[in-house]
Amino acid sequence: MSDLHCAATLLVARHGDADYPHARVLSDDGGWLTDKGKDQVRALAESVAGRRVAAVFTSGLQRAVESGALAADVLGVTSRVVHGLEEFSVGALAGRAHDDPELGGVFEAWRAGHLGTVIPGGESGEEVLTRYRGALEEIADLHRGETVLVFSHGGVMSFALPRMGRNVRSDLAAQMFLPNCAVAEIAIDADDVTVVSWPGSADRSVV
Repeated sequence: MSDLHCAATLLVARHGDADYPHARVLSDDGGWLTDKGKDQVRALAESVAGRRVAAVFTSGLQRAVESGALAADVLGVTSRVVHGLEEFSVGALAGRAHDDPELGGVFEAWRAGHLGTVIPGGESGEEVLTRYRGALEEIADLHRGETVLVFSHGGVMSFALPRMGRNVRSDLAAQMFLPNCAVAEIAIDADDVTVVSWPGSADRSVV
């Protein structure tokens, strides 16, 4: 049983390597895990088995759902979808090249702090941050004093987690690409979010 007076520890991971039906263009397709991705997820689950992970949570996109199911099997726990953990939607820009300048302009605006800027047909930075934080806080409320594994997506992780953490700069991830199954550890206590470790940071700690 979780302790309501303790922080929840969330191991937020990018899903495993995946293939997509429209890999060469922008798309909101869910994708599916490759054999490499499945091996990555199993290795991740085995690496955190000693932390007594209480449950696994995922976004609703197929590549994350598959990652969660595999990890939960290794860890002997349940996996469930929590909406709000999904990657940001490319909206009306679907079908364009990955380096589309309009999408790039939105990202640059977000990085500059203009979170009201909207992806055409999609979300603003404020909307992404609000729904992502809400999803993680929902999970934390269920598991105070416990550790859980959460499968999400590289773009939204890099954007939202540093902006949620009280102890790190919002541009923490600006120059750091998150590989598949990279894990950012965060602690959530009431409305307070601490980034405990970030992939690729020196000594795995950002505090």
